[in-house]
Amino acid sequence: QVQLVESGGGLVQAGGSLRLSCAASGRTFSSYAMGWFRQAPGKERVIVAAVSRSGGITYYADSVKGRFTISRDNVKNTVYLQMNSLKPEDTAVYYCAAAMRGYATMAGHYEYWGQGTQVTVSS
Repeated sequence: QVQLVESGGGLVQAGGSLRLSCAASGRTFSSYAMGWFRQAPGKERVIVAAVSRSGGITYYADSVKGRFTISRDNVKNTVYLQMNSLKPEDTAVYYCAAAMRGYATMAGHYEYWGQGTQVTVSS
């Protein structure tokens, strides 16, 4: 089992940057594929980015390609989401998730979720 704690959210102006971090407990972090999801008010939770166990494979939603970068540090048991050129439509609660498989892009494949961190982008 793994516990996930996100940090790094906040209020930023359009065009700005934020870096989200997700710290995982346990010794088997490298066994999990990791993902970032977001949920805006009144909308469903959707994937933003995902990274394979080793970090060698990444996935990005079309809406964030070229602006967001997912990475992981299997020594620090942490996954990151660097968010640049933020837009008001990026405003959402961002969730970190872990899947007991090599790579996953579907929410249903993720067994463990963090509590979420709010990102608000003002225009």
